[in-house]
Amino acid sequence: MKILSAEEIRLWDQYTILHEPIASIDLMERAASTCVQWLEENNVADSRYSIFCGKGNNGGDGLAIARLLAERNYSVTVSILEFGHLGTADFQANLARLHQHPSVQLRFVQPGVSLVAMQDDEVVIDALFGSGLNRKLEGISASVVEHINNHSGMVISIDVPSGMFVDRSSAGNIIVKADHTLSFQCLKPAFLVAENDEFAGEIHILDIGLHDGFYHTVAGVYEWINADAIRSIHRPRKRYAHKGNFGHALIAAGSRGKIGAAVLAVRACLRSGIGLLSCHLPGCGYEIMQTSVPEAMVETDADLNFVTKIDKDLSTYDAIGVGPGIGVGPGTRMLVREILDAYRHPIVLDADALNIIGAQKDLLQMLPAGSILTPHPKEFERLFGETNNDFDRIQLALLQARKLNVVIVLKGHHTLIASPDGKGFFNSTGNAGMATGGSGDVLTGILTGLLAQGYSSVEAAILGVYLHGFAGDTAAEKYSMEAMIAGDIVECLGEAFQRTRK
Repeated sequence: MKILSAEEIRLWDQYTILHEPIASIDLMERAASTCVQWLEENNVADSRYSIFCGKGNNGGDGLAIARLLAERNYSVTVSILEFGHLGTADFQANLARLHQHPSVQLRFVQPGVSLVAMQDDEVVIDALFGSGLNRKLEGISASVVEHINNHSGMVISIDVPSGMFVDRSSAGNIIVKADHTLSFQCLKPAFLVAENDEFAGEIHILDIGLHDGFYHTVAGVYEWINADAIRSIHRPRKRYAHKGNFGHALIAAGSRGKIGAAVLAVRACLRSGIGLLSCHLPGCGYEIMQTSVPEAMVETDADLNFVTKIDKDLSTYDAIGVGPGIGVGPGTRMLVREILDAYRHPIVLDADALNIIGAQKDLLQMLPAGSILTPHPKEFERLFGETNNDFDRIQLALLQARKLNVVIVLKGHHTLIASPDGKGFFNSTGNAGMATGGSGDVLTGILTGLLAQGYSSVEAAILGVYLHGFAGDTAAEKYSMEAMIAGDIVECLGEAFQRTRK
């Protein structure tokens, strides 16, 4: 599913008006009707409404919603923000229609006029500013938003919470804090970044019938990874397959006190469907791995405490994963350099492998094409420098993925996969319970296993991140977000595979 910018959404509206064809005010009526239907279906409509409208088309949506609610005999008060112009043509048309419903109480909010206090049982609908907003709110607009945010009852925003930019950072803006956001047709980038989490509330994407023709022609930078996308990537096993068909991978992981990271990565790699798996560990990890994961083949380093050198020919492996629990000691730093120098296929790099590269930036130029880097925000910062906000970080990830010809998996609630062709994919699975030690090690194992099975780097990243999150969601259902641990994610991978095929 494509995630579109504010400009692309505006063009989609215009395309629909031209090609359906439909008058713009009738398209607005369709959007308002869909919102009212949502209110009734979600048991919100048995209340009084206080609707705040700007004079743009978002305000026109609000006026149409007010009229439709009044026609259903709900108590409605509309407050219109006055700021010097008459408003759009569709706003004016809907205002004229609303005047035909004397039961609706109309108020005009102007500087110096006190705002009327709202009752706790009133549902506030925010239709002040929509996707087209291009500057921070100030003056009377900011005052109205603060008034809404002081309301103790439910707040519902139409399109986006007023004050929020759709496709750039809103950090520092005064923004409506909504309990629910009723947005139209597709997700917006603003809904997928942590900095906006406290404002958007629960997001509901309502289908208002925009013309499919535009959707199929617009490229879009971002996509939403959903079950349909995963089914198009996943390759079911053929009946006569054997272990040689599913690759042989190597995972270099662990150090004294952190062999558990290696165990988690290895177990996850095996659960991803790998045919054969070898792991390279410090000498202290041999008995632990042989006992806890008998399905894996174990090679030990000459060093008892750290991984420092692999003597075997690396070209015999279909994929390599490096990083979980390895530390950043001098011998390990040399090992990472030697792997990057010797191996020409994509490598999965995580945790301390990324920290080693972040401290020796020349290693970035040695990354094999198609390698997958899996940093969390701090590791990303060490690799590529600080950014001012979530949107700048996303843009930097896209830039570096293209520049280095690698895939960057920027971990977070909606993990971003930045691909070398400039596209970004946001993940739809996962939960806060996965913010636990070892979760990233599990992801490293999954990605390494999928790469070894012949998936492209981008396919492996999309499929792996989705399955990782889905397994985390399944674990949260079983154990709760608070009680789940990284090993639970591994144990739920099989169910994730099964459920994504339905």
